[in-house]
Amino acid sequence: MQKRILVVDDDEMNLTRTKIILKKNYDVLLASSGMDALHMLRHEKVDLVLLDIEMPKMNGFVTFQRMKEFVEDVPVIFLTASGLEGDVVSAIKMGAVNYLKKPFQPQELLKRVAQEIKA
Repeated sequence: MQKRILVVDDDEMNLTRTKIILKKNYDVLLASSGMDALHMLRHEKVDLVLLDIEMPKMNGFVTFQRMKEFVEDVPVIFLTASGLEGDVVSAIKMGAVNYLKKPFQPQELLKRVAQEIKA
């Protein structure tokens, strides 16, 4: 059975692009908001979350905090367009396993996901 990845991003193009990159090797679920992601995580088994930081209403940090209230063992890779060192440090301190700066190369995404799925 394929590992399942939840991709959370408010940008439809980013969701589509990420799914295209991952769908050959993984079962991919998409969420366009933090609230959608939390709903999915309550009802679906997920092996990894790719989580955008900058989203309206509920950013990635808040989503991650709420997620940890009921799902503790799912690794999270933050996606960030800013690449600000403060964001990266915050993400790692919160317990994220990695981060990836957007726009990312497909092979870099696949490499990071594979590293965390095998860990």
